[in-house]
Amino acid sequence: MAEPTTTHQPSAAPEREHSPAQAPAATAAPTQDHSAAHEPAQPPMQDQGPIQDQGEIAIDTESTYSEDDLSTYTASLTSSVLNFPTENGRRYHAFRQGTYVFPNDEAEQDRMDLHHEMCMRACNGKLHLAPLTDTKDKRFLDLGTGTGIWCVEMGDCYPEAEIIGNDFSPVQPTMVPKNVKFEVDDIESPWTHNQKFDYIHSRFLAGGIADWPKLVEQCYENLNPGGIVELQDADCLAYSEDGTTKGTWLEKWNIDFMNAAKTGGRTLQPGPQLESWVRAAGFEDVHHEKIRLPLGTWPKDKKMKEVGAFNLVQLKEGLEGFSLVLFTRVLGWSLDEVQILLSKVRKDLSDKNVHPQNDMHVVWGRKPLSA
Repeated sequence: MAEPTTTHQPSAAPEREHSPAQAPAATAAPTQDHSAAHEPAQPPMQDQGPIQDQGEIAIDTESTYSEDDLSTYTASLTSSVLNFPTENGRRYHAFRQGTYVFPNDEAEQDRMDLHHEMCMRACNGKLHLAPLTDTKDKRFLDLGTGTGIWCVEMGDCYPEAEIIGNDFSPVQPTMVPKNVKFEVDDIESPWTHNQKFDYIHSRFLAGGIADWPKLVEQCYENLNPGGIVELQDADCLAYSEDGTTKGTWLEKWNIDFMNAAKTGGRTLQPGPQLESWVRAAGFEDVHHEKIRLPLGTWPKDKKMKEVGAFNLVQLKEGLEGFSLVLFTRVLGWSLDEVQILLSKVRKDLSDKNVHPQNDMHVVWGRKPLSA
């Protein structure tokens, strides 16, 4: 039987403020006001619908309730979620330990918020590209919410909708809009929500999902007829149109990084496959956009320069967290070997004669009204 979803305990999570990230010094870009950017840009899509039976729960006929028993059991469950393990100086999630190989500590949370700002700028200040209309009393779900910043901003934009974010780690803030809540859950286990959703969103789960087609099917099953799925994800393979990444330490790290993830049963290139998975699951009216993400301030275009600055900073800050588990556990490198490689990669990333970029893919589709 699937483990129950654990509702976020507010007192346990470290408090974080989610004002928009400040632009790196290289861009001197002012923080943008995105309040007007969330208006629907596409034709209306319709929504409605029901839920699936999770089967019978076996009953322990010898059990009786007492307040002490309940307190002890609840404390045990809470500690299993909050007892974060550490390895090589980084902190990782405790729930379903080892399933997700990237850290959840403050350094990684700061990187995630920088990454959010990069995505916002790449998407012209929009939190979503799928058209959302008639959002009153609708239910939105954010898969692998991370710091919860997307949910918080969506809660402000759509106060009439219910916004739920789930993640392995309860690291989200407690001071959030009243229509936002967070849960600890494993999205690759059978879902146990007692109501279906009208919009399901995920962003950059690359490297964290073992079975993407199954996950997309779960989205389909848990949407109301007419509901929308929107998946934003990466092709983490860095490339250069002028060949300047060839033979660099960045290229070597990137290839080793992707191979290690593949050996561990995860892909770092889900982006290009999203459309085929969404279509295969039964969605219709499918849209696919590919957005280039420069790494660095080398583009001439002002917008691309800003996107590149945020992308460069978040990658430099994330290199260690991305690499440690995969390179030491999967590839068998020593910690010193990893750190030496990463120092060389950072030099390549700082070289203005090297012009790397990677791609972000955004795919959305609608569940048929007849489903």
